[in-house]
Amino acid sequence: MDFTLWLSFAAASTALLVMPGPTLLLVLSYAMTQGRRVAIASALGVATGDLIAMTVSVIGLGALLLASATAFTILKWIGAAYLFYLGIRMLMSSTESSPLMEKPANTSEGRVYRDLALVTALNPKSNTFFIAFVPQFIDANAAFAPQAAILIVTFVAIAGVNALVFALGANSIRAKITRPAVLTWLNRAGGATLIAMAALTATLRRAA
Repeated sequence: MDFTLWLSFAAASTALLVMPGPTLLLVLSYAMTQGRRVAIASALGVATGDLIAMTVSVIGLGALLLASATAFTILKWIGAAYLFYLGIRMLMSSTESSPLMEKPANTSEGRVYRDLALVTALNPKSNTFFIAFVPQFIDANAAFAPQAAILIVTFVAIAGVNALVFALGANSIRAKITRPAVLTWLNRAGGATLIAMAALTATLRRAA
């Protein structure tokens, strides 16, 4: 694969991944409330979700979602429902009497991994985006499979590193916060934002 083309893809992917979205919000929320111990689980969850979403898009699911109103609608509502569930769970956790700062170990790494993998993979916007984004970096005169593999590995690696950096950075900020009320407010704000994103996902329309 042409190095310049690959470098352009890596730069574009990095710019895309640092933009706020459901995945990044969830990474920051878990880092702020659970601490450094979930950073690796967060990064692996994001990487897994992006691996699933990008792979199925590249091999055809993205095209199916664009072509089939039923497939797009099903995935859209599953994604919206899961974001809504996470938002409600976050709002409910903000009413617990135990300060999050004092008891950061109330969510297992496995659950953090699962939540981030599912939120990332079940985002129909990601699937339709990949099917439009990836072909721009494919050389039609070269073999498709090796190029697709390189792009998938590159994007997944950048996504995992990006999530890890944000998780560790947010955890550093968390260490400077001493008032449990601040974390409670962050949980409420994060929960409300996830619910708003669920509503936005539910209103997504297929590309014409």
